[in-house]
Amino acid sequence: MAVIRDVMPAFDLLQPSSAADAQKILQDSGSDAWVMAGGLDSFDWLKDRIKKPKVLVDLSGIDELKGIRVTGDGVEIGAMTTLTEIANHPEIQKNYGVLSQAVSVVASPQIRNQGTLGGNVSQDVRCWYYRGGWPCYRAGGNICYADTPVGRNREHAIFGADRCVAVHPSDSVPALIALDAKFVVQTAKGERIVDAEDYYVGPDLDITKINMLEPGDLLTAIRIPSTWAGARFYFEKVRDRNVWDFPLMNVASAMKLSGNTISQMRIAVNAVSPRPMRLKAVEAAVQGKPADATTGEMAGKLAVEGAVPLQFNAYKIPLMRNLVKRAIRGLSPQQVKNGLAGDPEVQEATWNS
Repeated sequence: MAVIRDVMPAFDLLQPSSAADAQKILQDSGSDAWVMAGGLDSFDWLKDRIKKPKVLVDLSGIDELKGIRVTGDGVEIGAMTTLTEIANHPEIQKNYGVLSQAVSVVASPQIRNQGTLGGNVSQDVRCWYYRGGWPCYRAGGNICYADTPVGRNREHAIFGADRCVAVHPSDSVPALIALDAKFVVQTAKGERIVDAEDYYVGPDLDITKINMLEPGDLLTAIRIPSTWAGARFYFEKVRDRNVWDFPLMNVASAMKLSGNTISQMRIAVNAVSPRPMRLKAVEAAVQGKPADATTGEMAGKLAVEGAVPLQFNAYKIPLMRNLVKRAIRGLSPQQVKNGLAGDPEVQEATWNS
């Protein structure tokens, strides 16, 4: 298939200075509009001429969508706040460190300086067939090229596949789910607040969408309640390269302990399913149990129940099992690498065991 590269289609560029103006443009333009945050995902689509909007709405001039505000019950992060600002913010580092860790490993420093939280959580899936212009199910066709005998699917889903096996690539989303974050969406009917995990749409509901936004809707902020402030956090990302790469898998958790007993936990993984995946069964199973290797082993096995690997991604099952196990024990990647002076339980917890 011949694809013309690096020559963008023609569109009207509109640069509103307020969220209200942006939403009015989006409502008037409907499905002809494309929202651009940091532009990093948008420019890929536009240069490859896969997406051809008639109106491009650039949000970079809207100051009210930028910044981090400490509130009486947590923090509110504007959707246009850069990942670098979030990673370096003292309040985020002190009380919501799992988010700081997550955004710190997104891509490269240059990309984090430009990329925004709203853009990171709203980016589309990264399947190269879909992004290369192949007429797959997600693009309106009648086949999933990745899920065929000759398809390349090393990075694809082991859960939740329904015609499409592409995975969601965000690093920040699992951390936001672990923190019980709320997404603030402005709609034609007013403000709508949804849980982070409910922002996303799986292919079983709508294979052409990645999130619940309708034409005219605008994500304006992410609110993190103080409920999990100061909890014991864990974040780990596994990728092929240490810079720029999307995750082969990541995990984020927030845990409240009474001594060494788990009183509450939230845990989520990404890059295993078409939508970010909260592990509710694991959360329920570990409550009241010690945060040790035995509980971690049980949780890891429970987490991968029902996984269906494709031809080239069976490695994701032991990877996910061991990431969940490490999240329960609270072992850092460096501790695992060092083997904690030969601790056999730590040495076993490698991603490719």
